[in-house]
This record gives sequence, structure tokens and C-alpha cells, in this order.
Amino acid sequence: MKLPTAVTRRLPTPPLPEEAVELLDDPRFGKLLAEQAAEQDRSEADVRAEAASYLTEMSAAHDKRTTQGWARLGEWFMRAYDVLVDEDQLAALRKLDRTHSLAFAFSHRSYLDGFVVPNVLSARRFSPTFTFGGANLDLPVIGTVASRTGVIFIRRKTTDLPVYRLTLRSYIRQLVRHRRNVAWSIEGGRTRTGKLRPPVHGILKYLTETVEGADAPDVQIVPVSVVYDQLHEVAAMTEEARGARKNPEDWRWLLRFARLQRDRLGRAYLTTGEPFSLRDRMAELEEAGITEHQAVERVALDISHRLNQATPVTVTAIVSLALLGADRALTMDEVLATVEPLAAYIDSREWPVAGAANLQDRSTVRRALQELVRSGVLTVYDRGTEPVWRIGEDQHLVAAFYRNTVIHMLVDRAIGELALLTVSELDPGADLPVGGPLRVGWDEAQRMRDLLKFEFFFPGRAEFERGLRTELRLLTGEDLNDLTPERARTLLDQARPHLAHLVLRPFLDAYLVLADRLADHGDEEVDTEELLEESLLIGQQWQLQRRVASAESVSLELYRTALALARHRGLLDAEPGVGQRREAFAAELRDSVRRVELIADLARHTDQATPGLHPAREGAEP
Repeated sequence: MKLPTAVTRRLPTPPLPEEAVELLDDPRFGKLLAEQAAEQDRSEADVRAEAASYLTEMSAAHDKRTTQGWARLGEWFMRAYDVLVDEDQLAALRKLDRTHSLAFAFSHRSYLDGFVVPNVLSARRFSPTFTFGGANLDLPVIGTVASRTGVIFIRRKTTDLPVYRLTLRSYIRQLVRHRRNVAWSIEGGRTRTGKLRPPVHGILKYLTETVEGADAPDVQIVPVSVVYDQLHEVAAMTEEARGARKNPEDWRWLLRFARLQRDRLGRAYLTTGEPFSLRDRMAELEEAGITEHQAVERVALDISHRLNQATPVTVTAIVSLALLGADRALTMDEVLATVEPLAAYIDSREWPVAGAANLQDRSTVRRALQELVRSGVLTVYDRGTEPVWRIGEDQHLVAAFYRNTVIHMLVDRAIGELALLTVSELDPGADLPVGGPLRVGWDEAQRMRDLLKFEFFFPGRAEFERGLRTELRLLTGEDLNDLTPERARTLLDQARPHLAHLVLRPFLDAYLVLADRLADHGDEEVDTEELLEESLLIGQQWQLQRRVASAESVSLELYRTALALARHRGLLDAEPGVGQRREAFAAELRDSVRRVELIADLARHTDQATPGLHPAREGAEP
């Protein structure tokens, strides 16, 4: 489709906003530019002109009429959803807004986030917010309009652009000095799996620099979670996870994206985590001897933890968990029987539920099933004695995306089950470390934490152990100060529900595929892109052979995380002896998968009250 020239030309460039003009006249900024000029052996005028061009590119303003029109455009883009917010949370934040610059660090599951966050804040009369977005979305005309509503478009790759980085850092400082609010995605881009991606530190690093010094202004960090019942764009993202190329963001892409929003998909939920003072947190870390890059990393993890804690459970996520775990068709009663122990566990942990929904209400669960059928994620067969639902063909990654929005709530519980299983397998005459069987269980939990640390956000080791004690208390109903293999087995048998196979198996299966391929290279050099491509092909083979439990394990996103773990362990460089370490890595994952399979067998044999929770037996007809 050919677009009219009226929408492919840029609007006239508006004058620089007040903050940008002041920045160019700021002596401190001028001194920094002079230092850059000296380092690069360039004239100050040349460097200053370069910085001015970057400021013109990135600077934004809040034009009242344009912002009102942009808000209406956002409502039109969001027409597939009703947006639910916690008004009490936002009322408390408005009080903070009167005295502080707020930095809204939001999760990023959809392009729609860029409309949801500013529109929600604007409708509740927060101070104007400047939102950082990728330069890839700075499209002709609409990019210029967006910049007049507070959208700051920034480049992703700036390693070779020191003047650009200096200008952006100084511009952010200028905004905070004027007590402006800012918003950005802590993940740096949309998640492809549904769970939070590892945080990107760029914007956060510049914010931490603004609070340094006795006269520096403070910034209140506000984690913001945005989650959806369903998303039209998930299908495209999961195709990319299977190796498809990402379509570039242009006008044709934007029109296709807009058309998708015609079909209703339920609700979007915006919730906020506990805000905190960035200056106070940086001071705490400095007192603890944690400074510079490590301090920024620690703050980024703080934000990620709070984002996870603020993310509510959706009915869609729980239904997806039930159907993915079963990997076969379930009746309505079986779905409810699966959801019931999960709902009880979520209630015991006091996790928030989106829209205060009753996860055990029959009509609520049925509505979620019907909506997932309507979008093609599930199929329903209703020509027998009663309807049965299952994951649609090639829809496992889509269902996993929705399931993964809540998976962070279940990881510690799943690891606790594996710790109990490890203790239960101890030989009576085994030589045990100081602390006995209980110490063996903690060591196994820490091993799993290290194995999955690139996949999930874990606290420090001591805090992780404290959290795991809480999980095991909920799992077993008692404090585990003393433990024997026999007692561990009894407690594991009696536990409800069993989650390790539902939560960890997809990731461990994917890791094993890559580890197996890596071990096959022996001591040889490895081309990482070829390794990923090979893993994708072999993963598809293993899926057909039922050597992996689910199609959701065949994912480039999961293979890339496994690759990051292998790199961290020094397994990618060719050197003497690396082949043995690669094989040991694969053996570790085989044993982890074996343990998870034992939990699955245990669930099949002991959870008779919750038949939907059991994966289909390998080779069985669905």
C-alpha cells in the first residue's frame, strides 16, 4: 500500500524546549563539551554543534493541544482494552509528585505501554512526564507529534558516540533539576517471553549521576507494572522466538498494529510498586562499599524485584499454566481442579490478583477459556459429552507468554520441591557436609539459583535462603530445622500442588538442548550464532521425539539465556579441557531434568484430587 506524501514528510522542527535551551547555555555543560573536544582533538565549536544537533533530535516538550490530541489517539489505540488502575496507589503518588521528581520505571510487554502509562498519569493530573522511547519508533510526522507530548526518542547503540551520551546524560540531569517526571522501560525493550527481561542500565545510570553531590536533587523511583489479559502482538513475538525476522517499525507496521486493536481482548492493568528515594538507596550502597557500576546494577535489580511484586495474577495466566501443565485437553472440572490449589497458594502468599478476580469462580474461568479460544490460543472440542479445551497448534509459546507473567511467584516454591527431592535421594551411609541433610537441601537450592540466575531475579544468597524457608513452611506446614531423607520424601509426597515440572521444565529442557550441542563441539571453537541456529533445529527434533516436554522449550529466547549462562561459566572459548567442562554442564542439566521428571511422576501418582495438573504421559494420546 502506497502512503500519501502528506504522511511521509516531517513536520517543521519546533523551537528547542526551555530545558534544552538552558542546557546549551549552562557553563557546566560547556565545560564538559570542552573536555570532550580536547579528548577528541576537535574544536569546541564543532563538538558544541554536534551536541546541539543531538539536543534537537532528542528534546521534547508538552504542548497542551498536541498532548490532548495524543491522549485521544492513545485511547483509540487502546480500544481493545478497559484499563484498570489502583486509584489508592496513584493518589499516594500524587502527593509525592508535589515535592519530588518521579522516575517511573515500567515493565514492557507491549508497544501500547507507551500510551497506557502517560495517559493514566495525565488523566490523574500528575506533573507532565517525559517518556523515553527507542529511536526506531521516531516515524515521520507521528514522531514529531509525539515529541511535543513529552516523548524523548533515544538511540540504542551509542558506544561510538561519546558526545551523544554526554548530551543525553546532561539533558536528563537538566530535566531532574527542573523537577520533571520521567518514564522509561527498565528492560530496554519488550519482553519476548512474558516475564521481565534483564534490566538495561543506561537511563538508570544517568539518573543515579543526577543525585550525586550535596546540592543534587533527589529522584523517587516508582516501579510500574502493566499487564494485559491478552495481546495481539504476542503471536509475532513468538514467531521471532522461533527464528522469524522482526518486521521493521514503519508506517505500514503502525497501520497493521492499529488494525489489530479492533478486536476486544479484555483488560489492561496498571499497578505500582513501592517507590523509593534514589539518593538514599545510593547512599546505603556506598556505605556498604558498593559503588559505581555495581551500585547501578543493584538498584536495577531492586526495581525489577519491585516490579515483579507489583505484577498481579491474571486469570489468563493461571488458565494458561493449567493447560500448559496438562499438555492435553481438559474438561471444565479438570481446569477448576487444577486452578484450585494454585489459587489457594496465591492466596496464602498474598499475591495481588488482577481486578480482584476470584480465580476459583467457574464463570470467571470459563470466560477466560472462551476468550483464549476466540483469540486462537486454545481450541475447544464440544461434540462429545462435555467441552474440552487444549492449547492450539503452534500456540504453546503464546500461552507460555501469558503464563510467564506470574512465573516469578512460583520459582522459589519449585526450587524448594527440588531441594526436598535431593534430600530424599540421599544414601543412608553417605558422607554429608556439616549441617547434614538440611545443608544438602540448601546447597541444591543454591545450585538451582545459580543455574537459573540469568532467567529469574533472585535476591542475595542469605535472603534467598530466608525466602525459601518461608516457601517450605507453606509447602510442608512446619519449620525444617531438622530433616532426614525419609521425612523429606514424606513431606514431598504430601505437598500440594507440585510445581517444579510446571515452572522449571521448559527452561531446563531448553538449556539442555544448547548444552548438548555445546558439548558436541568438544574443545573446538564455537560460533554462537551457529550454535543458536543448531539448537533451534535440534530442539524441534527433540520436540517431535518427546525428548522435551513442550513446544515452548523450542525458543531462541531461552537458548540465548542458556548461552549467557555458558559464557558466564567460561564454556564458549576454545581451550584445553573446555570439552570436559562442557560435558559436565550438559550432565548437570540432564540430572536437573531428571529430578523435575521425578516431580512430574510424583504429581501424576499423588495429586489425584487435581487431575488437570498432571502432564500427559509420554507417548500417551491426548
